[in-house]
Amino acid sequence: MRIADRIPADFDLPSAITRSTHQDVENPSRQLPLLSPLLLLFFATGCAALIYEVVWFQLLQLVIGLGNVSLAVVLGTYMGGMCLGSLFVTRLVPRRFHPLRVYAMIELLIALCGVALLFLIPAIAEFYTEFMGRGLPSLLLRAFFAGICLLPPTVLMGATLPVLSRSVEHRHNAASWIGFFYTANIVGAVFGCLLAGFYLLRVFDSATAAYVAAGINTAVAIASVLLAIVIKPSAPAVEVALERPDASSEENRSALSPQTHFPIYLALGLSGMSALGAEVVWTRLLSLVLGGTVYTFSIVLAVFLLGLGLGSGLGSVWSRLMKRPSVAFSLCQALLAIAIGWSAYAIARSLPYWPVNPSISLSPWFNFQLDIARCLWAVLPAAILWGASFPLALAAIQSSQEDSAAAVGRLYAANTLGAIVGALLFTLVVIPVAGTHHAEQILIAIAALSGMLLLFSTDQTTEPHLPQFRPPRLIGACALIAISALLILNVSPAPWGLAAYGRFMATYGRRLAPFIVDEKDVPTNGGWPDIFCTYHGEGLNGTVAVTKWKSGQRSFHSAGKVQASNEAQDMRLQRMLGHISALVHEKPESVLVVACGAGVTAGSFVVHPEVKRIVICDIEPLVPKHVAPLFKQENYDVVNDPRTELVFDDGRHFVRTTKEKFDVITSDPIDPWVKGCAALNTVEYYQMCKEHLKPGGVMSLWIPLYESNSEATKTLIATFFQVFPNGILWSNELDGEGYDAVLFGQAEPTHIDVDALQERLDRPDHARVRQSLAEVGFRTAVSLLSTYAGRALDLREWMRNAQINTDKNLRLQYLAGMWFNSYVESDILDDITRYRKFPESVFVGTQGRREMLRMFFDQNVKNK
Repeated sequence: MRIADRIPADFDLPSAITRSTHQDVENPSRQLPLLSPLLLLFFATGCAALIYEVVWFQLLQLVIGLGNVSLAVVLGTYMGGMCLGSLFVTRLVPRRFHPLRVYAMIELLIALCGVALLFLIPAIAEFYTEFMGRGLPSLLLRAFFAGICLLPPTVLMGATLPVLSRSVEHRHNAASWIGFFYTANIVGAVFGCLLAGFYLLRVFDSATAAYVAAGINTAVAIASVLLAIVIKPSAPAVEVALERPDASSEENRSALSPQTHFPIYLALGLSGMSALGAEVVWTRLLSLVLGGTVYTFSIVLAVFLLGLGLGSGLGSVWSRLMKRPSVAFSLCQALLAIAIGWSAYAIARSLPYWPVNPSISLSPWFNFQLDIARCLWAVLPAAILWGASFPLALAAIQSSQEDSAAAVGRLYAANTLGAIVGALLFTLVVIPVAGTHHAEQILIAIAALSGMLLLFSTDQTTEPHLPQFRPPRLIGACALIAISALLILNVSPAPWGLAAYGRFMATYGRRLAPFIVDEKDVPTNGGWPDIFCTYHGEGLNGTVAVTKWKSGQRSFHSAGKVQASNEAQDMRLQRMLGHISALVHEKPESVLVVACGAGVTAGSFVVHPEVKRIVICDIEPLVPKHVAPLFKQENYDVVNDPRTELVFDDGRHFVRTTKEKFDVITSDPIDPWVKGCAALNTVEYYQMCKEHLKPGGVMSLWIPLYESNSEATKTLIATFFQVFPNGILWSNELDGEGYDAVLFGQAEPTHIDVDALQERLDRPDHARVRQSLAEVGFRTAVSLLSTYAGRALDLREWMRNAQINTDKNLRLQYLAGMWFNSYVESDILDDITRYRKFPESVFVGTQGRREMLRMFFDQNVKNK
């Protein structure tokens, strides 16, 4: 006989359950000491989760690619696992199990997964490389690889909130307590984000960060087991109630079905969609305002999470005070439309014009404070409203007779599913197709739609949510539509000056002030030089622009700064990078150019008669398609040359997965302080390039001396020379002062026959090569080789304490990102050239030309 069959018919079972199991917690003052430790536990869980997220994303992108397609796959898998975990944990874990013991087991399993992935990802990377293809097979393999790695731990992470919610179900204000758990988790995530980005990964490496996170999980598990002794579960009594087969129970189960609250789930899903969509859009724009370093991304994410945490806390308090929490939820979504409009205005029309010059700061930590303030100004209002939505939605559906874990799991899954759709949709479709301007308009529309959906639904948890067309609601709906339409029509697009000059737009305000008047064609105004934008595009992986000045100077901009131009100094470097590589090699038939830019470096190979194949690999399709053709005079129209093949991929991923080998690999990526670019400067990447060189092959690399400091430059150069111990540094000086340089390496010792090189330039089939060099000031082989600045053998003492950039630590992006507002390029070059000696074993040939080269060399040393 079942227990329920022995209960008298007139026995009030729900009241008895409440008296027998919860009489000690009805008083809120007695609940606080009992439940407060759980808040601390969930804070620690959130901290560990964000450390893992940063580490796993970093490790996986090194394998499956740095582009936004790969990021979208990883993000979708990560959030998809959390969605599955929150949705199915209640079906897999019976309520008779103590929730804190289940929580402890989950935390231990997450710790095991976190440590295991440090070894699993490198182990299966070879499998991925071997079977990598192009097109749809490539996408499917990326998703498969990410799923193997991320689904087990993320499913466990998604299960934590529903499981822990069982420890407070049927207590006084249970929905509010669950909201506080959610708040603690997010606040912990803020701490974890800053801890990982500003300390663990900056000072140590990804393995150390993962071990710290695993240690946190383990400590949480131990604490949970100890707390389970004090906090008694109420699930057995509730199961008795659910076993009673009377009519009223059947009615309750019908009324509490998920279909009853479908508008709440849908609205929260739309809220998640707009939240992650906005994060994608605003992160891209704020990375231009602040500079796209790893620290900027950490700050933006931390501020966004902080807003979610504050909002969740306020929503949890609000849910205790509101009799109709669904009304408050509807108001949150309606206010979101206004908040998104504010953020769009702040990022496009406020922040770019703040009088901030980051280069005058003596410490990067001062700039970080300004960055935090600017992010708070733009992002915080909307983030608070998104954060408040979850606890209010939970309060709107919560019932004293439903399994809390099931309710929380469904709600969390709806929010996460919407976030997945938002992240993928805005990353892969909306921004590349419509741009950030229209993306923000769509975000306002989504928020308004969510508010409208709730406005026309009842807020009573025991009635189906059917449309209620009452006059007050119709008036509210009309007002919401009118306000949203007004906001959508008045969303300001980000000025193209932001794409061009980024964090220095305000600094260059006198020249760029006309942007406010006309964003496409700026006439002469008050003595300001003419400048207009010939191209501005927002692509899958970045925002680019091309500008033209009255003087005829054209510049290609990416990451909020000039990356290439037809100015003399830039042309000199771009031609050096190509011609030195091609001329030192005896017969350069196949060439790989990583990063197209203005196409000048790639175009340098067009004029060499020996070259039969040029592969240009660029992560952003807009650059070869729209930017390079605007420089076709300088790059010899390389993208339309029949020998050229365009590959749209990040250079590291292409080198990892291609089976082809090359005579020359030259790399001209954007600055090393830009997040992700350090992956193109690691020992492992250089080793992959070396393995893809044919015998006698050459690798060359552009490095900036500006926007850096000595420590970051040492790391960059020492890392390259560790793989190419016979490497050479060529300097592109500006009026005798430091500017940028070329790193050059061969697997074999480098010997340059000066006479043979000059004879090669004098041949009729090299006439275009001679002309190309003469255009940038190199009229002889000696003048080209006189840019020699040092070699690995001579710079050992200078590089003695340099930190080596590896896949595990990506040290360069943390060093360079810390000092990217520093301008000590001349001091850096002076330090390097103190060790410069004439390399007798490198330059060979007749005495006359060697002496002439030595004379140039001695003159350069004397000038220093």
